[in-house]
Amino acid sequence: MARSPQIPDKLYFKIGEVSQIAGVEPYVLRYWESEFPVINPGRSRSKQRLYTRKDLEIILEIKRLLYEERYTIEGAKKRMMAKERGSGRQLSMGFNEERYRQLLLEVKGELKAIKRLLR
Repeated sequence: MARSPQIPDKLYFKIGEVSQIAGVEPYVLRYWESEFPVINPGRSRSKQRLYTRKDLEIILEIKRLLYEERYTIEGAKKRMMAKERGSGRQLSMGFNEERYRQLLLEVKGELKAIKRLLR
């Protein structure tokens, strides 16, 4: 069994960083986003994907299921959904607490910028 890669202690990761850490190409990450609703990166003001540590952990789990355990995409989806149901979280339905926290921080920053403009 392969060792999990070391995840740097950061809040957010760009797609290139996630690609390097996970050892998959960016287009693979974009495809997985379309197949696995639990991967839901936020966006920066410049529309770049911003992955959280939780997103990265989920990506590493999906990679393990697909590459090491040899699941199909459909099988990995079912496994991830079962895991999320078992944990009592609603991530399989698109809820991602960290993403909403990030969006709230972005809104707060934008509101502060508007406030400065109005002064």
